[in-house]
Amino acid sequence: MKKNDLYRKTVKLSQREDKTYSARSLKQIIYSSDARDFGQVAKSIPCQAACPAATNIPGYIRCIYEKRYGRAYELNRICNILPGVLGRICSRPCEQACRHGSPDEGDSVAICHLKRACADLKSPMHRIIEGFYAPSGKSVAVVGSGPAGLAAAHELTLLGHRVSLYESEKKPGGMLMYGIPEFRLPRDILMLEIENILRLGVTLKTGTKIGKDISLESLSKDHDAVVVTAGCTAPRSLGIEGENLEQVYNGLDFMKAVNAGEKPFVGNKVLVIGGGFTAVDCARSSVRLGASDVRITMRKTVEYMRVDEHEKHEADFEGIRTQGLVQPKRIVSENGKVTGMELYHTKMEYMDRPPWRTTVPIENSEFFLPADSVIAALGQTPSPANVSQTLDGSDICESGCAMEGLFAAGDFVTGSSDVITAIAGGRRCAHSVDGFLTGKKRKETVVRLEPHESTDRSRSFDFIPLVGMNTLDLDERMKSATAEVESGFTEEQAEEEAKRCYLCNLKYEIDPLSCIYCSACIDVAPKDCIKMIAKVEINEDGTFGEYRETRNWNEAVSIAIDNERCIRCGQCVKVCPMDCISVTKTELIELDIEE
Repeated sequence: MKKNDLYRKTVKLSQREDKTYSARSLKQIIYSSDARDFGQVAKSIPCQAACPAATNIPGYIRCIYEKRYGRAYELNRICNILPGVLGRICSRPCEQACRHGSPDEGDSVAICHLKRACADLKSPMHRIIEGFYAPSGKSVAVVGSGPAGLAAAHELTLLGHRVSLYESEKKPGGMLMYGIPEFRLPRDILMLEIENILRLGVTLKTGTKIGKDISLESLSKDHDAVVVTAGCTAPRSLGIEGENLEQVYNGLDFMKAVNAGEKPFVGNKVLVIGGGFTAVDCARSSVRLGASDVRITMRKTVEYMRVDEHEKHEADFEGIRTQGLVQPKRIVSENGKVTGMELYHTKMEYMDRPPWRTTVPIENSEFFLPADSVIAALGQTPSPANVSQTLDGSDICESGCAMEGLFAAGDFVTGSSDVITAIAGGRRCAHSVDGFLTGKKRKETVVRLEPHESTDRSRSFDFIPLVGMNTLDLDERMKSATAEVESGFTEEQAEEEAKRCYLCNLKYEIDPLSCIYCSACIDVAPKDCIKMIAKVEINEDGTFGEYRETRNWNEAVSIAIDNERCIRCGQCVKVCPMDCISVTKTELIELDIEE
């Protein structure tokens, strides 16, 4: 295939024979790299655009509705490799972008719970299908088996390279294994999905610390490329008096101890400092260790917590209090034991640069909170020096580092992020490594366009309320520290929630050459999504911009469907007398680049 800035390749596929009749028709499928198609996908499918891994969310939700759970699982796994894991612990940027959550549309679709549903409900005999390239004869070392490392190892293996995965701990998984409590992520689920990666031929070497047991330089000599995905392991310091007391923990070390089966002392009153997932995990784990009074404190307001509303609700349900606009001043002790913490009240002030809001302590506002233990869950930072003295952090990126053949990905590059972002970074890095090893770019992201029938999505689906997740009662949660709190959707619940999806990957278009401007489609549309257009703006990147509407028939150059507002009910298709409205399924896919 010739490489052009814009190209379209057409493939003709035959329709399968039906039992009742034999017919052979041609369906035209287009693979496009046109900027206008990419722009349409980004605007019309906001959930996929918000997902760092660009998961085909409407595609897998539709498969769940059709009870094709195995296919839904595979659509997930193409992009995010750990659907069963992410269906439990993803930070859910897609749900924040979901059109169903806009002010006049109700609650966002439970995209994350549906991801878990396809993993839970697929057949135990489901067969995972992987597309392998021919062996390249090249070997790659991946340092760190967290989400970024697993993603990089998986992708590099599929691309034909021999991969050795090095892990300093006894078990693979990184923060998934040691940083997240088992009541949120059962270890059998985690190990199952890790084994699905390892069994492709990845060699796992645990208990091996790069920079101590093996030098990075030695690793580089033994392999054709090295990918460092060592994550963030250096905890941020409080920088206050008393933080070195025995009953003061950093969040990561505390969770590692809990996940190893230990029972660190927490006492009855626990203060957790921080506003992220680790802070909430530490607080919920403290409750399971017997603490009766657990409080999360943070400098900003609760609305700025880096967790979703679901995690806030679970913490509140378990009796954990959250207090915003406070900042630690010092940890108070008596005879070497923590007795509490002195804090300032804070206020938020505007800034003229990101992050635009900051907090400052209020003078003479000190107050005291009693505590038996304090957990500082302020996050971690990358520690390049722990891997090699030759790395200082300034020359580390996914596309290559200062040392030839050395690459990095995940939190080691970006700083603390989330699992789905780390997975996306690991996959991107793997393609950079592949280009370095082969001298070629072997895959390209394109938009797949396929003719589609109008949907069977009923208007009544819009009014289905959000299906809540099934959870254990409070008493049941506390009987076992590892009991999984969420029990998943039933088939009926998964189908009901899947109905709510607007199927934004279906693009409705009106052919302006066939349209007779009868306005029947406008009259029947339940939403303000079909409009008379005087002009369509063109953005600098070549994508379509905003529609300039008109109510004057003399100014109208077209009637157009606004796919950002369309709810895919199909009413316009049914009433059109000229049959000039087409439906196209649009999907982002990775296409092999032909020589």
